[in-house]
Amino acid sequence: MTVVDDRPETVAPAPRRRPNRLLALLRNSWRQLTSMRTALILLFLLAIAAIPGSVLPQRGISPEKVNEYFVDHPDWAPRLDRIGAFEVFGSVWFSAIYLLLFTSLIGCITPRLRDHVRTLRSRPPAAPKRMARLPQHTVLPAPPGGAAAIAEALRKRRWRVEVRGDEVSAEKGYLKETGNLLFHTSLIAVLIGVALGSWFGWSGNRLLVAGADNAFCNTRQQYAEAKLGPRVNSADLPRFCLRLDDFEARFLASGQPEFFNATVTVDGPDEPTRSADFSVNSPLRLNDASVYLLGHGYAPVIRYTDRFGNSQISDEPFLTTGDMGLTSEGLAAFPDANVDPATGQRAPDQQMAFTGIYLPTAPEQAPFVRSEYPTERNPALNLVAYRGNLGLDAGIPSSVYQLDQRQVRTGKVQEVGTKLLRKGETWKLDDGTTVEFLGTERYVTLSIRHDPGATPLLISCGFLLVGLMGSLFGRRRRVFFRVVPADPAEGSPTGGSSLMEAGGLPRTDYPGFADEFAQLIAEVNGDERAAERASTGADSSDRAGVREGAE
Repeated sequence: MTVVDDRPETVAPAPRRRPNRLLALLRNSWRQLTSMRTALILLFLLAIAAIPGSVLPQRGISPEKVNEYFVDHPDWAPRLDRIGAFEVFGSVWFSAIYLLLFTSLIGCITPRLRDHVRTLRSRPPAAPKRMARLPQHTVLPAPPGGAAAIAEALRKRRWRVEVRGDEVSAEKGYLKETGNLLFHTSLIAVLIGVALGSWFGWSGNRLLVAGADNAFCNTRQQYAEAKLGPRVNSADLPRFCLRLDDFEARFLASGQPEFFNATVTVDGPDEPTRSADFSVNSPLRLNDASVYLLGHGYAPVIRYTDRFGNSQISDEPFLTTGDMGLTSEGLAAFPDANVDPATGQRAPDQQMAFTGIYLPTAPEQAPFVRSEYPTERNPALNLVAYRGNLGLDAGIPSSVYQLDQRQVRTGKVQEVGTKLLRKGETWKLDDGTTVEFLGTERYVTLSIRHDPGATPLLISCGFLLVGLMGSLFGRRRRVFFRVVPADPAEGSPTGGSSLMEAGGLPRTDYPGFADEFAQLIAEVNGDERAAERASTGADSSDRAGVREGAE
């Protein structure tokens, strides 16, 4: 006997695919990174991260101040150095924030740009069936010409119009989203401009004394401070030379500066030989470089004659102390003084150095420590003479503007005397040697730099402001019109002519939309009183007639 199982066959359900958690994590992380909230947070973090770069000294700008910070703060300086606090803009954490912000902005803009282009290419939507629910609504007599006349009036006011039979849809205010996208795209361009300037730019500072013997050529070794981008080598610097021919400065009676102008001679393989003038707010433009005037001062010319009758001249610049009178301090060193011409031997303990204070306009009476005016009305040089081993042969880095005080403290250099010299006066020292104050030369402090990202950065900032204005003042809004015949038997106030039902809504916060809607209705209707009726709304009989006519 055969037993037949007539129960329906059950089909096992298909196994559910387990979601890939890694892909889900990456997708969610990307969505979070490309959200506008994340972009704003990263922009805020970038601003905070830049604060140490403006508070703490940076190696690329002023390495000597970084060294001073290590001396003044021996405990904190090594810890800050480990986290890149003295090279903020080249540190890993600043670059990470920078790149994340760049990626976030691109991820935010791309889908919004795609949607905006799609919106611009699409037609305004159809009018809703119940326009009475819109924030702005009114019913008025239809203008002659019906929907065509309404559409023509809207086009004259630069609305995008779509006519569907007796219905008219219009939209306006795409400038808001366009400005928003332009603002964020320009922000990306600003970041690109900053990156170009950082990677391919270079800069250097140089103090240039007037005279052919003090000419400067654009090599890294001749800069007092130089900073090259990661993509720039010393051989990439443009080849040119500068010679300071003249410097003109005018001051007010109070000592306030009024006008500065430097005259230089430019020549070199990459520049035609020419004379050029430039001032503080008008830099000298060269091929792949710009020369900026930062400061100026005086370089006293001192002639020292040693005991063998050999004369040497120093025109080292004296740095200004910061007062309005251009009081300056500096050092004139003569390490090769008192060399025996017969043997060529130099006595190390017979080297000479003079520290001094230069006063362009010295007071009539002592103390002679501060100039009364920045121009040379009564120039005077207050010198202190030192003799001994200056320590310049030890190989230890030292300032060319200050005497090494370690040599003074150890007794290797001793003070000889002090003297106030007027222009042309000579001072005879105790060993028979003489010092003569011949006059001064002018010097200027220059900043020479090349920033390939400056032009893109300027253009981007201009577009950024334009986009910001569009984003702030643009208003997206829509209006709809429907022309329907009225039934005179129902008591329509138009006496049987067609009615126009109008409605509108702002797509963004726009407090003045009611007034604009009223003005638009008045122009479409051709009746000045229509604006008042549009602002107060139509009566119930008009709306009833429209509804019954629509039915």
